[in-house]
Formats: sequence, structure tokens, C-alpha cells
Amino acid sequence: MLLGAKGHLKSLGALSMVATRVLVWGVCVWRVAIATVYFQEQFLDGERWRNRWVQSTNDSQFGHFRLSSGKFYGHKEKDKGLQTTQNGRFYAISARFKPFGNKGKTLVIQYTVKHEQKMDCGGGYIKVFPADIDQKNLSGKSQYYIMFGPDICGFDIKKVHVILHFKNQYHSNKKPIRCKVDGFTHLYTLILRPDLTYEVKIDGLTIESGSIEYDWNLTSLKKMEKSSAASKDWKQEEEHKSQDWEKHFLDASASKPSDWNSELDGDWQASVLQKPPYQDGLKPEGIDKDVWLHQKMKNTNYFTEYDLSEFENIGAIGLELWQVRSGTIFDNFLITDDEEYAENFGKATWGETKNPEREMDAIQAKEEMKKAQEEDEEELLMGKFNEKENKFRRSHRRDEL
Repeated sequence: MLLGAKGHLKSLGALSMVATRVLVWGVCVWRVAIATVYFQEQFLDGERWRNRWVQSTNDSQFGHFRLSSGKFYGHKEKDKGLQTTQNGRFYAISARFKPFGNKGKTLVIQYTVKHEQKMDCGGGYIKVFPADIDQKNLSGKSQYYIMFGPDICGFDIKKVHVILHFKNQYHSNKKPIRCKVDGFTHLYTLILRPDLTYEVKIDGLTIESGSIEYDWNLTSLKKMEKSSAASKDWKQEEEHKSQDWEKHFLDASASKPSDWNSELDGDWQASVLQKPPYQDGLKPEGIDKDVWLHQKMKNTNYFTEYDLSEFENIGAIGLELWQVRSGTIFDNFLITDDEEYAENFGKATWGETKNPEREMDAIQAKEEMKKAQEEDEEELLMGKFNEKENKFRRSHRRDEL
């Protein structure tokens, strides 16, 4: 009986584990189902990427890209991405996708970048463009919605750009966000939420977050908008004053009662009468002058909600940048409305290859160090051999003399 009970409990435990796994699998599928993926690119189909990405021909001196996983990597195929190939060049390339707007939705932009050439001066950022972008003529003058990612130049500039297009102007995040400067692959994530909060992550860790209103210096824009709205309201007041006489007027025939005591009863005012309705174009008789009786309440809903994090007709992503030394690799592009999906995508891509990449780099570094030592030893031996040979020759000459 005891053995039978144990077996029954064991079976129940197994069924419970299976049920748990099914539940977890179901939750994962549900998350994928509710996430909207607007763009995703991993370059897993070889040279077919050229059918999706358009190289700009705006300038014949633009640098070219190739598909490469670099000198060291975590996985030779999975780590392949767009690599810059020419020093001292501008680069401009983009990919189009089905246009969308993110009004009322979270917007997540994510990608990986590796400066294996140990960047000295150049950009590693991406740009998100409106759908009507002219890909063939993409250049630094092309309008974009969002610019996000690392920018490095010398000792002074080592920052993460977060630039948003708003009211026909570009606005930068006022907080200094430091980027990674080593030669390994790093995961960059930007999250813009409809509640006007944002988050910047590097390698899955939050390095900056806050309010879009305050971290983009929008309080000054708010004051400008308030002033503009107040001016607009006053103008509307003036325009509507001439129309308000159509509703009310002072009773001109009224006179102050003979028993009115101003000290006791206050200042006397004529009564207000409702104007009778009349047909368009016909002015009521007996009223030659408008009487302004009340002011329209000012609009207090100006700028109560920014649309800084909302963009219409998003339709392309691209690289438009300058590099002194080439070799940067861009990969694992993602645009979605789901933060959890982006996090899982990052773990499944960069998360799986980051450690093997560093291990391969360490092995190569050891091999290079060993090779350098062997070369030094060889040079040292050659130097000693040459020194002995020179001594022998000098001695031989003396003997001949």
C-alpha cells in the first residue's frame, strides 16, 4: 500500500511538472501573440539582406557595408551583421517596413553594436525615419523621428544620443548618458512610454530613466505653448466679442428707482435682457452699440499632454553616420510595442553569444601574446647569433692581419 501511494504521488508530481511547463509555454506564446513587432532583422539569410536594405547613392563617397561577424564572435552565423568597411567615410543605408503610428502605445527600439576596431571617433547610433523617406537619397539632411545610440570621439565625447523630433525641431536628452567604449558587442534599448516616461538600457540594465517633459527641457516649450495659447485665446475673445451682443444687452430704457440709496443698496446697474432670436443677416432694432458683459473663460488645457513620444507614419530604420576607423558591426535590430518581448529577444540573441564572444577574444589575445613572445625570443636569438658571428669575423680579420 505504501509503495502504491508513493507511486501515485510520483505520478501526480510528474503531471504537475508537465502542467507547469505547459502553463509557462502558454504564457510565452500569449506574450508573443499580444506583442506587435514592427521590424526585426538578424541577417540570418546570407546576402539576401541586400534585398531589404537600400544603400544611399546621394554621395558617391559614401562608405559600403558588408555582412560579417568580425574577427571574434560568439557564433559565426548568428553574430553576422552590417559592418562598416572603409576608413574616413560617411555611411547611409536604410530598410523599410510597414508604416505605423505609436499613439497611446509603448515604443521600444533595440539593436546591438560592436566597435571591434576600438572606436576612436565615429557614430554607432541608428535613426528611425518617417515612411516617406527617400532611401536612395538618404543623407545627414534627411528628416528623422528618433536618433539613438553611442557616439564616440576622442576623450570628450563618449555618450548615448537620444534625440527626438518634436514641433519641427530636434531635442536632445539633457542628461549625460555614457556609452560603452570597449570592442565587444553591446545591446542598446530605448523605451518611450505613452505616460511620457522613458528608459535607456545597455546590456539589459537600466542606465537612465525619467520624464520626457523634464529630461528634454520641455518646460521652456511648455511656457512658450502657454503664451501662444493665451494669445490665441485673447484673439478669439476679440473675435467673439462682436458676436456676444447677439445674446444679451443692457436694458437702455431702465432708470434708477427714485428710492435707490447708493450707500445702502450699492451702485445701481441696469438689468440684462435676453435678445430675441432673429434671422441671419438681420440685426435687432434699437441696438446700435455692442455691450461687452462677460469674458470668455481662458483655455487651461493647453499643452496638458505632450505628443513628444508619439510619431505618425513610422516606416524606416537606418544608419546615417561618420567613422574615422571602420569595423563597427550592427545587428539584431528590433522595433516593437512590447518591453518584455524586447527583453526576451535580447536574451535570445546578444544574451546567448556575449560570453562565447569574450572567450574567443581572450583565446585570440593569448595566442597573439604567445606569438609576440616567440617573435621576441626569435629576434633575441637572432641578435645573439649575429653578435657571435660578428665577433668571429672580427677575430678572423685580426688573425689574417
